[in-house]
Amino acid sequence: MTGACDARVSHGVLPPWARGGFSDPQPRMPHVLGRAGRIAAVLFGYPLRSPPSPRRSNKILWVSRGPIETPTALWIRAQRMEGDRPMGAPVGRVLRGGPGPSYVNLPQVGCWRLTVSWAGRRDVLDLGYSTGN
Repeated sequence: MTGACDARVSHGVLPPWARGGFSDPQPRMPHVLGRAGRIAAVLFGYPLRSPPSPRRSNKILWVSRGPIETPTALWIRAQRMEGDRPMGAPVGRVLRGGPGPSYVNLPQVGCWRLTVSWAGRRDVLDLGYSTGN
């Protein structure tokens, strides 16, 4: 995926397909949508911190668009970016249960490009991590 890393977070209403489990019919939560619209990262631990804050975790609820026939792990390849340039080595994470609640800690402050794969699907999104406190 090319282009500058853009870790903008929406604070608006979640898309209808990402609202399962919320009691409010139009829940407003910080979230980032994948560029292909296949996944949403709902940020319960907003803002994300590196290192993680001792007072609050980097909790992300991953919501897959559309039903998943066969559950699989959610594979994350995270690359820190400066603009459109990769910086350092990529970092991998695996969420064994697939999309759902998780804690995703990344090793440095900055804009991170995440390529996520699960159940034969793939999407890309950018997340920002700021200084932890």
